[in-house]
Amino acid sequence: MVIVGAAIVRNGRLLAQQRAWPADHAGQWELPGGRVEDGESDEAALARECLEELDVAVAVGGRVGDDVPLPKGKVLRIYAAWLVSEGDEPRAVEHKDVRWISPGDLDDLDWLPADRVLLPALRTLL
Repeated sequence: MVIVGAAIVRNGRLLAQQRAWPADHAGQWELPGGRVEDGESDEAALARECLEELDVAVAVGGRVGDDVPLPKGKVLRIYAAWLVSEGDEPRAVEHKDVRWISPGDLDDLDWLPADRVLLPALRTLL
């Protein structure tokens, strides 16, 4: 199973979201995204997930970093993305908080382990 994530960049800053659940990950940070459903492309899944989680439309670009193995045979795959309308402001629909972070702030957040692996690739993207 593939889990896709969006590295949404605007004005040199990356969008991160803070988990509200489950309890063992509440308060940790991650990139927006989620599960690719049967018959869905990675890009379509990512666009759907960003609309559900952030209430914004995104355009999906190329891959960022390598696939990150997850438990139970899953894999995390990150894509560069940007807001279709620059004036839109993402909001935390399903999460505790969303935040635009600068490259210097990447190490200051308590990232989920899978997202932490991607910090070097995210730094290069920014």
